[in-house]
Amino acid sequence: MANYLVIGGTSGISAALVDLLVKEQHEVFLISRSATSATLPPQVKAFGADILTDPFPEDFLPDVLDGLVYSPGSITLKSFKSLRVEDFLDDYEVNVAGAVKTLQNSLPALKKSENASVVFFSTVAVGVGMPYHSLVSSSKGALEGLVRALAAEFAPTIRVNAVAPSLTDTPLAQKILSTDEKKAQLSEKHPLKRIGTPDDVAHAVKFLLGAESCWITGQVLSVDGGLSTLRI
Repeated sequence: MANYLVIGGTSGISAALVDLLVKEQHEVFLISRSATSATLPPQVKAFGADILTDPFPEDFLPDVLDGLVYSPGSITLKSFKSLRVEDFLDDYEVNVAGAVKTLQNSLPALKKSENASVVFFSTVAVGVGMPYHSLVSSSKGALEGLVRALAAEFAPTIRVNAVAPSLTDTPLAQKILSTDEKKAQLSEKHPLKRIGTPDDVAHAVKFLLGAESCWITGQVLSVDGGLSTLRI
């Protein structure tokens, strides 16, 4: 049994991850703006907070932390000419600064683990140029650089990796997947002819957290239906 901290775990991919971790009898510490213990199993300890603006609840964490998952993100698709510098700074705040704040506050507990693992979220759009993705591509690209730098700095005691999903059927993507026609069109863009599910990505995150991936660090794992590498 391990102790895992999940940031933003009440919907989508991170909610699916929490379910997987609970099924394996791990202890999950969840921080989210909408977190409440009322609807969660007893292995999940929830704390309601906005990680970007509220003080980090250091007393909430266990003495030893085996893994950290930072899942907050954004999907803002706009033409570059319509964006302001402030939009890029806001996106960076969510995707990078929040991850940095969380990791800095969790580091003492992670250092006490024998198999500590940190997992961040990138996107397929970092490696594949896509129109209207300049916001998310730039902030997640910075996050991928952070993953490699920290993996080198923390080796061999703490592993740091990321997953890079393509479009996944989550509340965050509701506007993009608002009709069956849109879902069908976007499914066709992927070699595996469907969009991702929360479980598709959650299983990859669970793998990177666990001992099965103990020789993997500094990597960005593509979970994207083949979109980043295949043309068929």
